Amino acid sequence: VTETRLTIQHETKQFCHLFFSTPSFLPPRISLLTRRACGAFQAFSLFVKAKEVPVAARCAAGGDGVRWRCCRQGFEELSGIHRHVALQHGGDVGQRAAAEGSPAGSADGPRGHCRGTPEIAWALPDTSHVGHDDLTSKVGEVLLYYCYCEVKNPEELCAWQKALCQHLHLTGKVRVASEGVNGTVGGSKVATNLYIEAMLSQPLFKDIMCQEDFKSSAGGAHCFPDLRVGVFKEIVPMGIDPKIVSYKETGIHLSPQEFHKEVEQYLSQASQGQSDTILLDCRNFYESKIGHFQGCLAPDIRKFSYFPSYVDENLELFKDKRVLMYCTGGIRCERGSAYLRSKAACREVYQLKGGIHKYLEEFPDGFYRGKLFVFDDRYAICSNEDIISACRYCGTLWDQYKLCSSQHCRQLVLACPSCRNKGLTACCPVCQEKELKVTSRAPGQILKEECDCTRRRQRVPIENVSQRTLLAGKN
Repeated sequence: VTETRLTIQHETKQFCHLFFSTPSFLPPRISLLTRRACGAFQAFSLFVKAKEVPVAARCAAGGDGVRWRCCRQGFEELSGIHRHVALQHGGDVGQRAAAEGSPAGSADGPRGHCRGTPEIAWALPDTSHVGHDDLTSKVGEVLLYYCYCEVKNPEELCAWQKALCQHLHLTGKVRVASEGVNGTVGGSKVATNLYIEAMLSQPLFKDIMCQEDFKSSAGGAHCFPDLRVGVFKEIVPMGIDPKIVSYKETGIHLSPQEFHKEVEQYLSQASQGQSDTILLDCRNFYESKIGHFQGCLAPDIRKFSYFPSYVDENLELFKDKRVLMYCTGGIRCERGSAYLRSKAACREVYQLKGGIHKYLEEFPDGFYRGKLFVFDDRYAICSNEDIISACRYCGTLWDQYKLCSSQHCRQLVLACPSCRNKGLTACCPVCQEKELKVTSRAPGQILKEECDCTRRRQRVPIENVSQRTLLAGKN
């Protein structure tokens, strides 16, 4: 205890000296210092503590050596890590101090908060008991989650998410908005467990989210090229203001077991031409192409932002129908079902809670066939052995996506190994030709552009109602 007190006293003195000697760290109003000094000192000390190398790791290295690590640098002296934090992370510490020190609803509190709204807690998980190798292990998992809730200060939540992910060496993508948060992150099993604990402890989420809201699959930090955390208008881009179509008007949630029974009944009735139900896939065409529920209606759309237009153009198809909706993890169904309900065409709208991810955990060999597309470098995860898609060149069964080899293109391609060995690696002949021209030129910056096959694709397909009735249950 005495040693801890001395350490805190020493860090406080160091903080005071660096606080006033570092211009970038000076607060806009010096009068705030007296009120927030305690929180600032604590934030600085906690930040330094979070960068401490565990004793076990230091012993394994053959002695004390490096005691702190930050920004890929090692520090042996306390003064070294203090100066580094003050110079390089002054803004982070200042934000954390403000979040911890300002009373809710006060005039000087964090912008956007009001009385009665949960504040963002800046606490980061204690990793002092975790070895560096365990925290950064390549053998891990990828988490997928979302939470719709009122966020008064998305910028602050965004800053905490970024600090949390960096602290735990996680990569991935996190979207923050005034309507909630949507994320997919990868890292070691230890890191993802700590991430879940931190999320469930966050006052903003602790009464809304639970362990079941996090979908996991084998993977790790290597599944993403980097970490991207940002503030957006929507946590899933449907292209409609959340105030106009709100997640609060969503359809009825069905558990995987309930959804399984509904699909079973639907397929039985559809095979006899008696079904009044539509099994609707809310995902993009390249997702449903490699995996989908039997008998589903999979719109041939490229982006979820096209979904509202698809509904508008095909309202007759949904008239007086029961609709069973599904997507990867459930988030697109939240706003998608709300939009469908706003049109007052369907009799009932249901959605799969937890999405295909949760369904496959309970029914790996159920009515969903093929692979599940994911938005990371894996492209797909597998739960059964079915291959339902084909190579675009020779037609052989194949479901492993690769990016179009033409550097200007963004599209995914299904090309089997045999065709790839023949040089057939682009999404269309135009791209293949462009690739040959580009590789023959001198190296230089190549700008991304819309592919020719994408440009020719119908943006919003119009379904044939009578044909859909005949085909239901047969695919």
